[in-house]
Amino acid sequence: MADWIVLAAISVVSASFAILWLLPRHQAKTRDFGLSAPGALFDVVFLFDGDRLISHSDIALAGYEAVRNWADLRRLLQRDFPAFPETPEAVRSEGNIAVSAIDCTVEREVVCEWVDGIIRVQLRDLTEVAPATRRDPNDPIRLAMEQAPYPVWLLGNDNKVQWCNAAYVSLVRKIVGPDADLTDPLFPSLTDQALLGRKTRISLPVRDSDAKLWFDLTRVARDQDQLCYAVDINAIVAAETAQRKFVQTMTKTFAQLSIGLAIFDRNRQLALFNPALIDLTTLPPDFLSLRPSLSSFFDRLRDQHMMPEPKNYRSWRRQMNDLLEAAQDGNYQETWSLPSGSVYSVSGRPHPDGAVAFLFEDITAEITLTRRFRAEMDLMQSILDKLADAIAVFSDDGTLAITNYAYQMLWGDSDEAGFEPATVLEITRQWQEHCTATPILGEIREFVTARENRTDWSGELILKSGGRMTCTVSPMQNGATIVRFCTGSAVEDIAEMRKFSA
Repeated sequence: MADWIVLAAISVVSASFAILWLLPRHQAKTRDFGLSAPGALFDVVFLFDGDRLISHSDIALAGYEAVRNWADLRRLLQRDFPAFPETPEAVRSEGNIAVSAIDCTVEREVVCEWVDGIIRVQLRDLTEVAPATRRDPNDPIRLAMEQAPYPVWLLGNDNKVQWCNAAYVSLVRKIVGPDADLTDPLFPSLTDQALLGRKTRISLPVRDSDAKLWFDLTRVARDQDQLCYAVDINAIVAAETAQRKFVQTMTKTFAQLSIGLAIFDRNRQLALFNPALIDLTTLPPDFLSLRPSLSSFFDRLRDQHMMPEPKNYRSWRRQMNDLLEAAQDGNYQETWSLPSGSVYSVSGRPHPDGAVAFLFEDITAEITLTRRFRAEMDLMQSILDKLADAIAVFSDDGTLAITNYAYQMLWGDSDEAGFEPATVLEITRQWQEHCTATPILGEIREFVTARENRTDWSGELILKSGGRMTCTVSPMQNGATIVRFCTGSAVEDIAEMRKFSA
């Protein structure tokens, strides 16, 4: 019996020495051990026999004095050290586990050691440990991850953040607040496994603001977790928004135009069109909304007889290629006379970045008006040619505008003479060659160029051939002047004289 008492005493003494060896050799003095204070000293040791706490060093961290078992300690450490083992068995199987803080900027870690059946858990400040036991601060992989200019974090299979870099911490504090729980993921979870490894555009609302931050989120699958990367694309989104607003503004502006507009991008796909294009070409809106190619667009116009019918398809294809090349140079301009009787003016213009714009304008009314005006001019010319008096009409700028057949016979002008931009000075000099000296021609020049005191008057001209004729000068609307020569037999006399001289 005495032997058993001796053995028991020896065991108690040995266990006491083992505990003293496992605990820190120094006593904690009056220092701030709070987790919330950046740079605070952080050095506490817990000893566990399985799941049960059997001893600990001096504790100066708020809340840690209530630790009774492994679950209590894990609950306190989970926010800042989410990778802390769930059960002591993980430490027993690994032997030695070093758990880094979730925030890479925090120089703290939790070390779990298996020592002869006892689990030693030490919460230590890395700035206080020997340099040989610290992590290498110049490790290029660590530097690349921790100091990356964009957020990087490790997401566990429980959808909790296990680790993050400084950029992620800064982003969380900006969006959520300075007291945010870093283990709660800032970005939404990925439900579609097919998107792993691909970029996904994500927006995050900014706290106390209507603004949003945009990121390209990429997740890379690992064994039991995901390594996540977020790239700031706010500048790209802002540029796309500005471009979209510009296109919308331009679309609203183009919607008011009566000219049909079709813009094809550098890939020759229809990028923009306005409602007038639908009205002019009668192309279905759903067809245009599908962004047809340039060739498909003109094929459809040809099928709907909205462009001149070509003699053969091959030559038409060559014409389309020439059309595109001309449009790229800004030289394409044609008038299409359609089978329906309408007339379109079609022009091609180059646009930035290799785009091409085509403008379709209905000029049927303009062409009809021009044709009608020409018909009326021809009718008026025919009437003037039937008159016996020689007539010359001067416009308000003093140039000869119209003459008739009798005038041409009298003064020897050709049929096109009435359309030449001859001035009243040149014309009166021609008259002077066939007349004797008279002040009437000078008075005619002054009258044609005058703007006031314009009333009808007349005078007599004597031809060098001996004939006489009356010249009547009358003002017309818009500053024009009509000069009429009443020749009697003068036209016949000068015609006979020309025959004789010929």
